[in-house]
Amino acid sequence: MELPNDQPILSFVVPAHNEEHELPATLRAIRAAAHATRESYEIIVVDDASTDATAEIARAAGVRVISINRRQIAAARNAGGRAARGDVLIFVDADTRISPRLLADALQALADGCSGGSARVVADRKMSLWGTVFLRVFSTIYFATGLGAGAFLFTRRELFQAIGGFDEQYFAGEEVFFSLALKKRGRFVILREPFVTSARKLRMHSPAYVCGQLLFLCLVGQNALKTRDRLALWYDGKREHGTT
Repeated sequence: MELPNDQPILSFVVPAHNEEHELPATLRAIRAAAHATRESYEIIVVDDASTDATAEIARAAGVRVISINRRQIAAARNAGGRAARGDVLIFVDADTRISPRLLADALQALADGCSGGSARVVADRKMSLWGTVFLRVFSTIYFATGLGAGAFLFTRRELFQAIGGFDEQYFAGEEVFFSLALKKRGRFVILREPFVTSARKLRMHSPAYVCGQLLFLCLVGQNALKTRDRLALWYDGKREHGTT
């Protein structure tokens, strides 16, 4: 159960920027999964410069809220990870739903000695044909490398601290370096049970725009990830409405 005044076993860290439409469903899913474990837990929403009701919604839901003004995904995850009190850290994006089975599998992986892990991705709603094909091809290639998806990552707090958390040099792709750092500490697993996350980027942008952003990253390399100026796909702030 969620016990704010006691020492929790699990800490869920939810980075959020203007996620008033997605956050309620995400928090409900986290609570359902956490209750199924029968472990004590806490939920930390890191509100990074939101201009909507994200923080108010989180407080009304009874979770801890940390406010920062960085507009950086790595910094938001780190702020939550450093404030967490649980032995296990689970990073869940504000537009992502986890299931009891997925959380149980993650905890079993840690119990089996894994340094951490992630899971495969399922889109929340129907997409266009190009979006469906793109996600399938990208996922096949990406997860074959054994790297984690940023929307769902888990590890032990001691390992998070040992590797220094997420590398704040990067405004995107920080999950890659996080995964690689954990791989050096032990087996990093990609769970078979998927999580559900918003595919809004593929619904709200054209194929040319998405592919152009990714091509730019491939051509420029790591340095392109060190500034948000050319990372509009991650930082343009576009949101869909109507999620419950």
